[in-house]
Amino acid sequence: MKRYIIYIKGLLLFAFVMFLYGFSSFRNQAHKIKDLNINFKNGDNLFITYETVDKLLIQKFDRLKSQPKENIFLKEVEETLLSNEMIAKAEVFLTVNGELDVVIKQKTPIARVNQGSEMYYIDSEGGKMPLSSNYSARVPIINGIYDAKISKELFQLVTLIYNDDFLKKQIISIKQTPKKEFFLQTRIGNQRIELGTLNKIDIKIKKLKAFYNKAIKDNTLGQYRKINLMYNKQVVATKN
Repeated sequence: MKRYIIYIKGLLLFAFVMFLYGFSSFRNQAHKIKDLNINFKNGDNLFITYETVDKLLIQKFDRLKSQPKENIFLKEVEETLLSNEMIAKAEVFLTVNGELDVVIKQKTPIARVNQGSEMYYIDSEGGKMPLSSNYSARVPIINGIYDAKISKELFQLVTLIYNDDFLKKQIISIKQTPKKEFFLQTRIGNQRIELGTLNKIDIKIKKLKAFYNKAIKDNTLGQYRKINLMYNKQVVATKN
């Protein structure tokens, strides 16, 4: 009999604990959102602002701060944020003190297309990213987009330029021909670089850097207007 009493007490204690947990969970879910915190992983007020994010969420969910927690579907909030073409990634979660935290990673532009009425960025994933009225990225200008398509060769080249400190500072524009040959324009010296196709691109870039290092050392860089990298084992530079 004593064993049964202990067993019953154990069940009652378990039921009481579960009741407290359920009641606490219910009260926690019914508690209204106290505040909305928006954070950017890669810089504040660049291509999309705090105000834009706040407006985007209000249009979809009305006033988030006054909503009970059970009405907030985190996945749906994330999907709403990702519908904005400036946003690459969004993480949304509720804190224990009743705040809704939003962490946003903006897309990274690596080049800009200016061709007739077509104006947009190429982002680091090879997609199209609209221009922003809030911020303008200092990236190379692209000409020669055909059929509104970003070729794999063009994406390869702009990625290479973006990830190379020397090229990133020096190249201001890129022209692509229908044959997938490329011509670059430099910032310092205003030279036209005839790159050709991306065949042996690593060797071509090494030749270009070697030429610039020597020309800068000899103080002769300003004497050249064109640099041809399409010949094997040499750089052909045309003087002004």
